[in-house]
Amino acid sequence: MPRKFIKRHIPNAKQLHKRCGPIGILGEHLHRPSLWHLNRRSVAKAFAIGLFCTWLPIPFQTIVAGFLAIVFCANLPLAVILVFISNPITMPAMFYFAYRLGASLMGIHPEAINFTFSLEWLNHMIGSIWQPLLLGSLVLGSVSSALGYVLVRILWRLHIVQRWERRKAHAKASPKKEPH
Repeated sequence: MPRKFIKRHIPNAKQLHKRCGPIGILGEHLHRPSLWHLNRRSVAKAFAIGLFCTWLPIPFQTIVAGFLAIVFCANLPLAVILVFISNPITMPAMFYFAYRLGASLMGIHPEAINFTFSLEWLNHMIGSIWQPLLLGSLVLGSVSSALGYVLVRILWRLHIVQRWERRKAHAKASPKKEPH
C-alpha cells in the first residue's frame, strides 16, 4: 500500500524536531501536523506543488516547493521530494523541451543550441532564451501540476472505493454469527 510505504520512509514532524529543533525563519511552522499528514488533499496538493516546482528553471527549487507546501498546507516531504524529478540527468532534456514549447507559443523560431557546460555559455545564451524557456516552463509546470493534482485525487478515490467493495465482499462471504 503506497500510504504505508510513504509513512515508513518519510520523516515525521517529531523526528525532524528531535534532530533539528526549530529551523531558522520557519521556526515552528515546520512542526504543524497538517504538513505531515498523508490524506487525499495534502498528497494531491503536494503533487501539484512538487510537479510545478520541478519545471521552474531556477536554482533551489526545493526551497520554493517547501515554502509553497507550508503556505498551502500540503504534505511537505512529498512536495520537496517530487522536485527531484528534475535532476542533473533529466534537467537538460526537460528545459530544452520547455524552451521549444515556449518558442513555439511565442511564435519565434527556436535557436540552435550548442550546449557547453560553462558560465560563459550561460551568460551568452540566457539573454536570448530566457523568455521562451520561462513561458514553456510555466506552461508545463501548470499543466503537470493540474494533471498531478487531479490524477492523485482520482486514484486515491478509486483506491478507497475498491477497499470498501472488498470489505463488502468479505462481509458477505464470511458466515454470520448467530447470538447465543
